[in-house]
Amino acid sequence: MKKIGIFVLSLFIHTFFAQTNRFVYQVTMKPDASNKNDIKTENAYLDISPEKSMFYSENRIKRDSVIKSAMQSGGARGFNREQMEGLRSNINYSIEKDKKTQKTTFKDRIGRDVYTYEEDRPLNWKILSETRKIGEYKVQKAETDFGGRKWTAWFTTELPYQDGPYKFGGLPGLIVKVEDDKGEYSFDLMKNYKIADFPAMNQFGNTIKVKRTDYVKQQKKFMEDPMSFMTQGGGGGPQPPMRIGGNSNPGDMRKRMEERIKEEAKRNSNPIELQ
Repeated sequence: MKKIGIFVLSLFIHTFFAQTNRFVYQVTMKPDASNKNDIKTENAYLDISPEKSMFYSENRIKRDSVIKSAMQSGGARGFNREQMEGLRSNINYSIEKDKKTQKTTFKDRIGRDVYTYEEDRPLNWKILSETRKIGEYKVQKAETDFGGRKWTAWFTTELPYQDGPYKFGGLPGLIVKVEDDKGEYSFDLMKNYKIADFPAMNQFGNTIKVKRTDYVKQQKKFMEDPMSFMTQGGGGGPQPPMRIGGNSNPGDMRKRMEERIKEEAKRNSNPIELQ
């Protein structure tokens, strides 16, 4: 009986510590270079386990759920366009940090395919003596230059994690807040709770592993001429149009798709990384 009790206790302890911790950040962005008054705000998750962490948009999970449900109930005709429109996100990438190898892997869709690369630039932090209180946490200031922006972070040692939103990490604590000096991007920790495990993410198209510099080149090609990129083999080949009910004219659908992609590119003309 005693052995059973010890086994149950050890199983409980293992399960407790194996749980993934979810930190919810409010992300504030000014992604449109032509309109800095257009401020976007959405939530993103930083899920942390002993082995890895993942950072991605809250709307990504909600959108994946809608797509999965639609495909199960009739394919493209099952899409609720208004619902999908409400789940638009400026955080279309995901970032995974491997605790063992210390590698940061970035994934983002360009056209029909997902491009992935390992971040090749180290974060060189300058830790300052300044401290303050943010919410319930005592935090300390740190600064770094990354991606063409100057960043200020506030981290806490009151939580047992050395991580942060986006690609940020490497400080002796969890980043509670980080923002660039132009006030165009900021990440603010709002709350945290435990989840059973990392969510399964839908992925469509091929996954293409490249160097970061190649990803930047492909992204630039797509932004300059998205339709040519998709129809001339960029990103893995032409992307078939999605038919959403009715008998749409292929030419009209192409025009609408082109307008939508160009508008999307304009809305994201001030990216988080400028170089």
